[in-house]
Amino acid sequence: MTETKSRSPEFRLAAGALGGLRQDLFRNAFEYRPLERMRTDGPLLRQLPERMRERAAWTPHALVGVAALLTSFMGLVSADSYGLRSVVDLVLIVLLPVGSVLMTLVRPVGAFWISLALTPFVAVASGSSWPWAPSTFVSHLTVLVVVAARTRPRTAAWMWGLTVVFGAVLENFGGWRPTSTTAVFAMASAFALLVVAVVQIRRDAEREVTVQRTVTAVERDRRTLLEERTTIARELHDVVAHHMSVVAIQAEAAPYRVENPPPELEQAFVTIRENAVAALTELRRVLGVVRAEDYQAPDAPQPTLAQLDGLLANVREAGLETEKTVTGAICELPQGVELSAYRIIQEALSNTLRHAPGATAKVEIGYVLGGLGLRVVNGPPTGPVKPSPGAGHGITGMRERVAMLNGDMTAAATEEGGYEITAFIPVQPTCDTDEPNGTHKSNESHKAQAELGEKA
Repeated sequence: MTETKSRSPEFRLAAGALGGLRQDLFRNAFEYRPLERMRTDGPLLRQLPERMRERAAWTPHALVGVAALLTSFMGLVSADSYGLRSVVDLVLIVLLPVGSVLMTLVRPVGAFWISLALTPFVAVASGSSWPWAPSTFVSHLTVLVVVAARTRPRTAAWMWGLTVVFGAVLENFGGWRPTSTTAVFAMASAFALLVVAVVQIRRDAEREVTVQRTVTAVERDRRTLLEERTTIARELHDVVAHHMSVVAIQAEAAPYRVENPPPELEQAFVTIRENAVAALTELRRVLGVVRAEDYQAPDAPQPTLAQLDGLLANVREAGLETEKTVTGAICELPQGVELSAYRIIQEALSNTLRHAPGATAKVEIGYVLGGLGLRVVNGPPTGPVKPSPGAGHGITGMRERVAMLNGDMTAAATEEGGYEITAFIPVQPTCDTDEPNGTHKSNESHKAQAELGEKA
């Protein structure tokens, strides 16, 4: 019978620390990890010409090369001061420390172990300070900084601790106690690694903030999209419910318009009315799902292009000079298309009021073969009033309305500094061309729709 004993928190902490040491410095220590080029999309580097930016991307590699040159210079100075005895001493004092520095470009963790192992041999060969000779002082400090910059703060802490312990052991090895450089190297390396860790932590925090902002923006856009679709569903409910109500009323009154209707006809109209009433009931249930708790149903009917002049009068009173142009034969369109076209123009003018105070706007409506064209363009902001910031939710709503009707829409800034919104909604209008351009009768039709809406 085996009995599982729970480990103490101290044991788990020590096991986790040793596992981190094994993961950071022992597992795949000599794995090939080439140093990546520096990013050049920062605010400062973006100001440089293209060719200079390409060269600036190799800055980390150039800095490692400068550190290698400094290491070789310190090794040569040390060899000249204490006397160079053989080619082996030259290799130990100069070439091997330089090689450990350059090794950080491809195998950073392996470079740390090589640099640490070279320390006592270089000190013996140079006959200078113990255990960190001038060349190993510079080379190992460079290795620590480069490896710390390429890994994480925990790895830097492990490397610093192992280096200090290794230096303390060498300092007391064999009872030989000359002037020690362990304390100086420990302080210098601790300061350098601390700076690297702070920069790295700040960089990771900025990256995390950027990721969170991106996620937040995506979620906000998704929520805005759902809200816009819900608003469209509420508005179209009134349009569909109106048509279904008409169907139900006409189906109920139809048998009385025919003298002695056959029973089959009466039953057909009863079935049509029952289906229309059932559809209305289901519509109300769907609307209850998408309706917010604080939603208040509008008292007035949904607007159409017949009320566009009233909308333009309101925005003129708010300070926006507008000009309306209608081309083509004015046609009677489906109520859903009329509502969407009105809302698109309304939102475009609202955006102009918020983002381009003092500007003028032009509204163009084109009744063309196969659809309805809309264009709202405004000039640049003028005057002392500053534009209000926005998140582009209005554009999202307009795109949803156009996409719902299988149309196309573009929204972009103009060369003059204003903004232009164009939309095309495919629809087969019912036009009466007895009058020139069909203007007179279509206007009467719009007025009749408006009167019916007001009576409703």
